[in-house]
Amino acid sequence: MKFLLQVDFPHQGPFGDELTQMMSDLAKDIAKEKGLVYKLWTENEETKEAGGIYVFDNKDDALRYLDMHTKRLEAFGYTDIRGKVFTINEELSTLSKATI
Repeated sequence: MKFLLQVDFPHQGPFGDELTQMMSDLAKDIAKEKGLVYKLWTENEETKEAGGIYVFDNKDDALRYLDMHTKRLEAFGYTDIRGKVFTINEELSTLSKATI
C-alpha cells in the first residue's frame, strides 16, 4: 500500500528555471527521505502557488515528512501551508495509467 502526500502553499516566486536552480540541492536532499518513492514538484505562477505531490511507501513516513516539511517551510517564512495524506488505490490508479 502506498500513500500520497499533497502539499501546497502561497509562493511569490521564483518559478521555472530559476526555482530549479535555487532548489536543486533541496531536491537531492528530499530524494534521501525515508519511505519516499518519489516527489513531483508543482508550481503555478498565475495563482502564485507551489508545492509537491509525494508518494511514500507507508503512512508514518508521510506524516513524519509532512510535520518536518511544514516546520521547514515556516522557517522559510511561508504561511497557509496545506498538507493532506491519502491512501492510493493502486489498482484503479494503474488502470488510469499511473506508474506507482
